[in-house]
Amino acid sequence: MVLFLFLVIALVVVVGAVTLGVIGGGENGALPEAAPERFTDPLPDDRPLRRADVDAVRFPMTLRGYHMGEVDDVLGRLGAELAERDARIAELESALAGAQATAVGGKSLFEGYEPRKAALPHDEHEEHERQTGDDQ
Repeated sequence: MVLFLFLVIALVVVVGAVTLGVIGGGENGALPEAAPERFTDPLPDDRPLRRADVDAVRFPMTLRGYHMGEVDDVLGRLGAELAERDARIAELESALAGAQATAVGGKSLFEGYEPRKAALPHDEHEEHERQTGDDQ
């Protein structure tokens, strides 16, 4: 009987301590209301993305993971930025290759160069010759 009474008193003390802690018997009062997590896009619109921008992206958790739409939006934006950056890099590499070729060969590199005619199917090639008068 004494053991039962001890367990009941211990249970009441533990439940009371937990209740006071949750409701507001501690130093800071009641637990603050937690605002629902909302995704705020930290990616800048006014400049290209940097590594730190991507590292700063944090998605709020939901019951079953992340909001798929928010993740898809960010991944779509990152994909577009990477495609734009890749196109710009290819454009600059092409310009650099042309500048290097001109620098190596000088202006005489392209003298006497005539562009090739596009390969046309046989029937179209004959028609093209008749129209331009290039019978050979």
